[in-house]
Amino acid sequence: GGGRVETRLSRRRLAVLAVFSCYSLVNAFQWIQYSILSNVFAVFYGVSFTQIDWLSMVYMVAYVPLILPATWLLDARGLRLTALLGSGLNALGAWLKCGSLAPQRYPITLAAQAVCAVAQVFILGLPSRIASVWFGPTEVSTACAVAVLGNQLGTAIGFLLPPVLVPNTPNDIDLMAHNISIMFYGTAIVSTLLFFLTGVVFEEKPKYPPSHSQAVLLTKPPEDYSYKQSITNLFKNTPFVLLLISYGIMTGAFYSVSTLLNQMIVTHYEGEEVNAGRIGLTLVVAGMVGSIICGLWLDYTKTYKQTTLIVYILSFIGLLVFTFTLDLGYLIVVFVTGGVLGFFMTGYLPLGFEFAVEITYPESEGTSSGLLNASAQIFGILFTLVQGKLTTDYSPRAGNLFLCAWAFVGIILTALIKSDLRRHNVNSGIMNLDVKAVPVDSPVEPESTTLKIQSTL
Repeated sequence: GGGRVETRLSRRRLAVLAVFSCYSLVNAFQWIQYSILSNVFAVFYGVSFTQIDWLSMVYMVAYVPLILPATWLLDARGLRLTALLGSGLNALGAWLKCGSLAPQRYPITLAAQAVCAVAQVFILGLPSRIASVWFGPTEVSTACAVAVLGNQLGTAIGFLLPPVLVPNTPNDIDLMAHNISIMFYGTAIVSTLLFFLTGVVFEEKPKYPPSHSQAVLLTKPPEDYSYKQSITNLFKNTPFVLLLISYGIMTGAFYSVSTLLNQMIVTHYEGEEVNAGRIGLTLVVAGMVGSIICGLWLDYTKTYKQTTLIVYILSFIGLLVFTFTLDLGYLIVVFVTGGVLGFFMTGYLPLGFEFAVEITYPESEGTSSGLLNASAQIFGILFTLVQGKLTTDYSPRAGNLFLCAWAFVGIILTALIKSDLRRHNVNSGIMNLDVKAVPVDSPVEPESTTLKIQSTL
């Protein structure tokens, strides 16, 4: 007989999402753990602050050249292998850091951080793929937001925990080494546990597709897929190119603000380094709330373009308010404006991922997400360098106004995106579908149910 493939939700999907979010959290924690203790590590390793900054910058630098090989691997070898590589390299980098627990071993810790940076390449592009492959149409955006949330939570814990574990003891290097070892070994043990959990929990895909859009993809023969053609299709997709640039601008601006936050705060509030870290924490935590709310809203309304544009405009307004209230002399105002800025700028992250999947379906979610992240890293590096120069030579306001100008450009580009919700249309049965037979296992009937779908995709 003929008919639609049966769709079911797998119980395993929640475990897959939880394990991924946890090892993504640890990877983000390892990214920020040096920056928040830059004065401690500069003394411990006997190096300059610039060399400590490179322990964070290596994450951005590694991502750009490696993202295309990583997305190819995701498409060619699948979700399970990519997940194992991400969690495995994360654990390996954490253990290598345990070999750098002595002064003058900066090269070892840099090499270890480079391994963690490579692990990140196999992590950042997975949220939309995991959400699409494992979750149903009414929960896919929320699942993507939760997956992104893990990385943000790791950054938040990275702001909070290292200063507690490793207090500054410049006159007692042995005590400093002991405190750092607690952090390094603890991270390595947790990372290793998560690697084993990844091996147990992750499967390539559930037994039955969770949505009709996934069922459509199952009918396409593997030999019909070409990674090179997929990349070509994405760059020929004008709405995606517009989103690629606008996403890079917004996320790059967020990276730049986060990186230079300490410098901006201390310029106007001398001696408030601790509060600068707390403001950074506020920014990240507010962003986590924003991500979940935006994900739930998308699942409820499916208003991808409208929501993306509104959040972009509100992020621009938040950046303007932050810029012109930074030097008023009231730290409480900076806490509030920083929280609002983080809420909208970070809430935009899952919006960009999910909007990209909608307008590029049936192209690979990992490839579109990977390209979005690469754009964000490139803009992040450029914005950080230029804003840092403007902040140093002129003032924090000059650097922030530079970002505001680019954010305004991003609003215009977002407004020009044509909202063609391909995945949603397939799930809703709106697209013209022709049903024919291909064997699919059925839990109810002994005979196979078959399906071949031709559409205008």
